[in-house]
Amino acid sequence: MKRFLVLSVVALGSVLLLAALTLVGIWRASQVVPDFYAEALRSAPEAQQIASETMLQKTAALASDVRKQGHWKALFTEEEINGWLAVDLRANHAESLPPGVVDPRVVISPGGLQMACRSKQAGIETVLSMALDVYLAEPNVLGIRIRGVRAGAIPLPMKDVLETISEIGRQMSLKIQWQQADGEPVALIHLRPTIGEGKPVVIETLELGEREIYLAGTTSEAESASRRRAADLPGSR
Repeated sequence: MKRFLVLSVVALGSVLLLAALTLVGIWRASQVVPDFYAEALRSAPEAQQIASETMLQKTAALASDVRKQGHWKALFTEEEINGWLAVDLRANHAESLPPGVVDPRVVISPGGLQMACRSKQAGIETVLSMALDVYLAEPNVLGIRIRGVRAGAIPLPMKDVLETISEIGRQMSLKIQWQQADGEPVALIHLRPTIGEGKPVVIETLELGEREIYLAGTTSEAESASRRRAADLPGSR
């Protein structure tokens, strides 16, 4: 009996020790900071401010161009986007981030990008990161292939991520179709942008290069204006 009790205590202690070591291992893995994110955070405040201002200027210019009928284009660099995330987003739009999420950054490479941010949920701090392929499946249809999502070095369940993306799509009244590519989820997001008095906007090009994004498209005449002009043509009545 005494031997049985001793063995039981030893076994229980071993299980508890193994559980503790497992928890420590999980915690340490959750604290891993991806190299690309650590590098993105090292940018000097002065450089971030300049990059943020450049991003705002380019965005304003693009908004002006898109309002005009015809072709438009824009190029944004990784430095400009991260500068805006570090300065203007934090100062003026912090409420747009989910609770507990701060310091988002991106790294852009040909055909894809990596995103990361700091997160504090239920008292646990970690770095969330996501690897994506981003492309234009067809005009006004954005394709996003999700390569992986991690908390530190720990892969997260894809189901929760997909549900979150779908919920955001519903809130923004976006049509999202889900497909699979080699076992990885692909979101096809259908965009129907209009501007001004119903002018249809068509995104025709989206290219991710080395640390930059190129965007181009056309803005057409509003259908109502087109119909009015057609009605005014000789012989239309």
